[in-house]
Order: sequence, then structure tokens, then C-alpha cells
Amino acid sequence: MTNGTEAEKAGPRSGEATPRRKRLAFAEEELRLISALVVLIAIGLFLALPFVLSIGSVVFLPLVTAIILTIILSPVADRLARFGLPNFLASLAALAIFLAVVSLALTAVLRPALSMFDDVPAMVDRIGEHFNALQGNLAWISRLNDKVAGLVGSAGGQRVVLAEPTMLQQLAFATPTVVLEVLLTLLMAFFMIEARVRMRRRLLLDRQEFGASLKAARVMRDVQDRVAAYILTVGLINLCIGIIVTLGAWALGMDFPVMWGGLAALLNFLPYVGPLVMIGLLTLFGLGTAESPVVGLIPAAAYLGLHATESNVITPAILGARFTMNPVMILLALSYFSWIWGVTGALLSVPILLTVTALMEHLGRPNIIGFLFGEPLFAASTLEPREPE
Repeated sequence: MTNGTEAEKAGPRSGEATPRRKRLAFAEEELRLISALVVLIAIGLFLALPFVLSIGSVVFLPLVTAIILTIILSPVADRLARFGLPNFLASLAALAIFLAVVSLALTAVLRPALSMFDDVPAMVDRIGEHFNALQGNLAWISRLNDKVAGLVGSAGGQRVVLAEPTMLQQLAFATPTVVLEVLLTLLMAFFMIEARVRMRRRLLLDRQEFGASLKAARVMRDVQDRVAAYILTVGLINLCIGIIVTLGAWALGMDFPVMWGGLAALLNFLPYVGPLVMIGLLTLFGLGTAESPVVGLIPAAAYLGLHATESNVITPAILGARFTMNPVMILLALSYFSWIWGVTGALLSVPILLTVTALMEHLGRPNIIGFLFGEPLFAASTLEPREPE
């Protein structure tokens, strides 16, 4: 009797479990279909977004730049507000400090660069002399090239050369647009910084649940702290790099050492690409001013050693694991936003990547690679059955 009673109890439970499993399986299939549609839409947006942002760069570039400036300068405005300044003056002072720092950096770089611009023809001639001497040592390559050219032959005919606008004409056409974008960026950044207190209050108080308010506060604080701390830390590291390069240029007897230090500090904000440009400039300047190629390569070699030490030892030790990002993602963001907005997009690429990474850590990071092999798109699925209590 006891065995029969247990069988009767087990029967309905196993019968009830089968429809429940079917419902869960159907829900998982439906969730996977929705996730596939979300992935396809995200890929479409990723491919279409550059064309939209580049066409509407007059609107979108100032907006994105103002958002990044707001994230960076809001802690500065908060610190000034703690000293008793009104919110309006604190926001204005934070923006003025930023503009003063940028103006000093550009002045330290551009003014000597314009003075050195007149010496470029002489540097080019000196580099030509070095290459002629090198070509004399490698004359067999030139003879081989002449033989190949003789076998292939040269194409005749006339070439049509189209007249292009001069640099001054291009600068005259581009100046009004640049001035308009800078003014829009500064105005939007100021109003966003000034409205930061009201925006925080709305995010916290306009939520119906306390958990949502707490999550919104955490997301906003983490994004702001992460991006601002990264920019401040990298800025201090680059300032030290600029000081070291300035002292090194002065010790090597280079002209305008402050310009080289400022240029090294500014270019170091561009990961991977900026140091390569700096090495190229130092190589060209060294070969164009030194008596021998070996001596001319000393500044570039010294900077390469400094950059290798900074990027592989100093910066990872200071930033730590919190700011560690995949180099492939950095290069992808750099090329993606450089393609859209040029040099400004390259400067904004790392802050944008940090912001998106911080948001994904709070809102959920998609498991795209695992999704291709049958796993859920997000690690924690809401359809997983709970364990019976």
C-alpha cells in the first residue's frame, strides 16, 4: 500500500513537470530569437551609425564632446562648489580652467612649431643628403630598379592635373564651421555642467522604486568617477612625460625643447598612434639637423625607450586593473571614431569606450561569442527556474 501511494503521488508530479519543461523550452527559444534580432539590429546600427554621425557631425560632434567634457569637469565643479562657490560660478570656473590648460598647451606647441616651419626646406635637404649617401652604399638596388623599369617600360601620354584649392583657401572655408562647433560644444558643456545637480536629483527621485534609484545613482557615479579619474591620471602621467621629454630635448641640444615636451604630452593621449607619430617627427627632425644618421636617430630612440617604460610598467601600475582595456577594443574604437570625426574622434575614442564599458558592467555585458555557440546572450537569464525553497 505504501508503494502504491508513493507511485500515485509521483505520477501527477511527473505529469506536471512535462508541460512546465515545454513552457520553459518554448520560452528559451523565444528569448533566443529575440536575442538574435537584437544582435542583428545592433550590428546594423554599428554599421550605419558612422554615416549618420559623419553627415550630422555639426550636431553630433559638439553633443558627444560636451557630454564627455561634462563627465570630466563635473567633479571639478563639485569640488569648487564645496568651497562655497555658487553652482553657476563653479561650472563656469571648471570650464575656464579646462580652456586655460588647453590654451597653454597649444601655445607651448604651436608657436615654436610655426617658427620652426621656416627651417623645413633645409631639413628636407639634409635628409636628402643622408639618403643619397645611403643610396651610394646600396647602389646595386638602384641598378636593379633601373633594369626592372627598362623591362617593364614607361607609359606615355599626357596627364591631366586638376587644380586643387590651396591650404589657405581650405582653412578659410573650414574656419567658420570649426568656430561654430567649438562655440556649440562650450555652450552645451557649460549648461550640462550647470544642470548636473538637477539631473542627479531627477535620476534619483523620479524613479518609482528605491532599487531603480539606487542603481541609477551607482551607474552615474561609476561612469563619472571612472572617466574623470582616467583622464586625470593619464593627464598627470602625460604631463610627467612632457617634462621628461623637455629636459631630454634640452640636454640633447634640440631647438624648442618646450615644444617637444608639449607635443609628447598631447600625442600621448592617443593610444598607440600618438607615440608612433612622435617617433616619426623626432626621426625626421633628428635626420634633418644632425651631421650623421646615427646621431639623428638618438632622440627617437630615447623617446622609444621612455614610451616603452611608461606604457608597459608605469601606466599599468598606476591605473591598475580597473582601467585595463583590451588593446583590440582600443584600436577598434580609435579607428572607428577617427573614421567618423577625424582627430577629434580619436581624442574622444578612449573616454567613449570607458563610458560604454562602465554602462555595460552595470546594465549587463552581452555574451556575443557564447551566443554564437548556443549560450544565452546575457549571463543571467530571467527565465531560469528558481530552486524550490
